[in-house]
Amino acid sequence: MPLRRNFIKQSALILGATLLNPVNAFSSNVISDKNSLKPAALKSGDTVAISSPAGAIWDDKQIEIFSNILKGFGYRVVLGKTLYEKFGYFAGTDEFRAKELNDFFADKTIKAIFCMKGGWGCARILDKVNYEQIKNNPKILIGFSDITSLLIAITTKTGLITFHGPVGNSGWNDYTKNVFNEVCIKGSAYSYSENPITEDKIVTINKGTAYGQLIGGNLTVLSSIVGSSYLPNFKNKILFLEEAKEEPYSIDRMLTQLKLCGVLDEISGFVFGKCAKCLAEEPLKAFTFDEVIQQHIKPLGIPAFYGTMIGHIENKFTIPIGINATIHADTGSIKLLETAVN
Repeated sequence: MPLRRNFIKQSALILGATLLNPVNAFSSNVISDKNSLKPAALKSGDTVAISSPAGAIWDDKQIEIFSNILKGFGYRVVLGKTLYEKFGYFAGTDEFRAKELNDFFADKTIKAIFCMKGGWGCARILDKVNYEQIKNNPKILIGFSDITSLLIAITTKTGLITFHGPVGNSGWNDYTKNVFNEVCIKGSAYSYSENPITEDKIVTINKGTAYGQLIGGNLTVLSSIVGSSYLPNFKNKILFLEEAKEEPYSIDRMLTQLKLCGVLDEISGFVFGKCAKCLAEEPLKAFTFDEVIQQHIKPLGIPAFYGTMIGHIENKFTIPIGINATIHADTGSIKLLETAVN
C-alpha cells in the first residue's frame, strides 16, 4: 500500500505539473531553492588549490601525483600549507586548517578547492568557517569521506553547490575523471547509470521514481553531526550514503539514529552507494549489510536502491550536493535535472 500511495501521489504531481507547464514538468516536483549558488565551471588555465582540511598527509609523493593529475587537466595548481603540516592526526590545528580554507575561498584567482584526503577533522572546523565569505566567493569544493561534514555545512549555510567526489589520495582513474569532467567542466545535466563490469550490480530495495535535492555522503560523518545547525531540513531530499570498514551492526546503529531523529521519514528517495569491506567479524552471529539496509529502508516505501558508484572505491561518481535530481530505483540510476555549474 505505501508503494501504491507513493506512486499515485507522484503521478498526480507529474500530471498536474505537465498540465500547468509541460516544458518544466519535472522541476515542479522538486525543491525550489532561490538561494542556491552554482560555482563557475572549470576550464583549462584556471588556478585551483589543494588543501587538507582534515587529516595529515604522511606521504609527500601523493601530493606530487595529485598535483600532476590536476596539471593534466590544464590547471595551475596552488599547494596549501596544510599539505605539509602535522598536528597529531590533523593537517595542522583547527584554526590553521580553517584559515587556509577561508583564505582560499577569499582568493578570487582560485576557481576550485580540491581536498587532498579525508580522515577526521572537518567537523572540528565547522564553527570556524567564514560562511558569508564563501557565499560572496562561490567556487567548486570537492571531496568525500570526512569532507562530508564540510560539504553539507557549506551548502546548508550558504546555498553553494558542493561536490561529493574523489579526494587527492583516492585515485583518479579514467572512469572517475570522466564523471568529474562531465559534471564540473562540461557542466552537463549528467545521468549516473553506468556500473562497470568489475563492480557488483545494483540492488533495488523499493521500485519507483523519486525527485528532490541530492544530499548526503559518508554515513558515519553525517550521523555524527545530527542535531547540529549544519544539517539541512531533509524534507523531500534524496539521501545518498556510503561507508567503509564498518560492520553491519554499526550500519544498523547509525541508520537507527537517522530514523529516530526523523531523517528517514522526511526523505523522498534513498541511495546507498558502496559499503566497502562492511563485513561482520562473526558472520554467523550477525545480519548482513543487505539485511540491515532492507530492514531500515524497505518499510519506508520510498524509491530506494544500493550499489551505485559512490564511496571508498576505485570508480567514483562526482555528485553535486544541493542539485535537483531524480532517481529511478528500478534501474539504479540518478539523473541531474539541472547543471551543477554555471
